[in-house]
Amino acid sequence: MRRRDFAAGLLLAATLRPIRGQEPAKQHRIAIVEVGSVASIDDPDSRVWQPFWKELRRLGDVEEQNLVIGRYSGEGHPERYADLAREVAGYNPDVIVALTNPMTQAIRAANGTTPIVMNGGSVIEPGLATSLAHPGGNVTGVDVYPGDEIWGKRLQILKEIAPSASKVTLLGMRDSWLGGQLQALQEASRQL
Repeated sequence: MRRRDFAAGLLLAATLRPIRGQEPAKQHRIAIVEVGSVASIDDPDSRVWQPFWKELRRLGDVEEQNLVIGRYSGEGHPERYADLAREVAGYNPDVIVALTNPMTQAIRAANGTTPIVMNGGSVIEPGLATSLAHPGGNVTGVDVYPGDEIWGKRLQILKEIAPSASKVTLLGMRDSWLGGQLQALQEASRQL
């Protein structure tokens, strides 16, 4: 490299630097941890991830502009979650987005301070949060099953919508899970 080219490169770099007092845009760092294939994160047909990307853009966070995304995957191997969680913690993200309770538990064990946004099962039962109203700790997100007590509220809403309804049917896929649901539903129906 000739001196003139080097000097021109330095001059160009100096002119691209922010003007004094002007701060460069903060780079936000998000770690996304998928339990299956990491390819699903960028799948344009994904019902899970495409709304996520759309909302980030709406908020002004655009990858390769002011957003850096670390994509991680358990590749369907729960025995690797602890190692993966340590790798994610080492990335030092501002926030971690995780799917499923086991993945969230592994990440929380590896890093108890970085905010974790979870989309998975119950957060109360496995101890990821103390309550829905006041979760405490560093885990927040969507609780797809807030506990058996939800059935009372669901029946109450159903009764308000359809006051003449006298029978309710519950469909489920797993016997062990459905058994607790039916018992809670029966107890809630007796109170109405």
